[in-house]
Amino acid sequence: MRDFAWGIAATGGIARTVGAAIAAEPGMRVAAVGSRDLGRARALAATLGAESAHGSYEQLCADPAVDAVYVATPHAQHLQVAEAAIAHGKAVLCEKPLAATVEDAATMVRLAREAGVFLMEAMWMRFNPLIRLIAADERFGEIRSVQASFGFALPYDPAHRLWAPELGGGALLDLGIYPFGLAQLLLGRPAGLHVTGSLASNGVDAETAGVLTYPGGRHALVATSLLADYPNDARVVGTGLRAEIPAPFWAPQRIVLSGPGVEREEHVLDPADNGYAGELREVRAAVAEGRTESAIMPLDESLAMMGLLAEARGQLA
Repeated sequence: MRDFAWGIAATGGIARTVGAAIAAEPGMRVAAVGSRDLGRARALAATLGAESAHGSYEQLCADPAVDAVYVATPHAQHLQVAEAAIAHGKAVLCEKPLAATVEDAATMVRLAREAGVFLMEAMWMRFNPLIRLIAADERFGEIRSVQASFGFALPYDPAHRLWAPELGGGALLDLGIYPFGLAQLLLGRPAGLHVTGSLASNGVDAETAGVLTYPGGRHALVATSLLADYPNDARVVGTGLRAEIPAPFWAPQRIVLSGPGVEREEHVLDPADNGYAGELREVRAAVAEGRTESAIMPLDESLAMMGLLAEARGQLA
């Protein structure tokens, strides 16, 4: 069998990181890189050993050598690239968040489902074996509480993508999606949401702290910020077990489980399963099996998260 061939849309930091992960994964290769700047596309293609470089995303998506497109553009461009990839029948792995707006995300999902083409949000946290262990371990009993934070101090610069509204900037979409996402994975969709926080002078959300409420008093406490350095760890408390997830909780190398009558357990990640390997393998497996969605990161869950983040942002207005 030939290697599973990827096309990478964009040439920024995350494109380079995931591209390197693809190149290192057995049975995969980067076949092409696309960018609006052909010079940058050629440079990254040379670094990753790709045969082709394209000066537009449309050309990348039309490349017959490409099996799947990894969308690593700024959020506001996700729909444009995904739409082109879907139109050419390419599987799509789209960097989180799925899109800059709820409407764009819904359009992407509709197009993929109508075309019968695989689409998945690149939420690597859901594919981390230690996070999956927590989600699957029945010894936790009923999970009662999730606490998680992700924040760092980034000097205000309206030209930086995290501060630029036209690029989908703000703490919620880039950072907050992780603590909100851990709560979603372990507790489901909340019955209520109450947040506080602040906006930058250009209207971008700078920080948010929230309480997600669930039936029976279950809850999640989440926080995200571009103004201050947070612990970036997480705690999960069940009626049977509890888990401590050190920073960075969205990509942990180890976790510690404990509880009444349970000896302290430390679980350490196999280096081969670190990083982005899980989501890359899921795309390849789905294409081979003819699946158009992932059971690990379902599209309905991505849409629900977009709605939740939009609601949180709305409460800050």
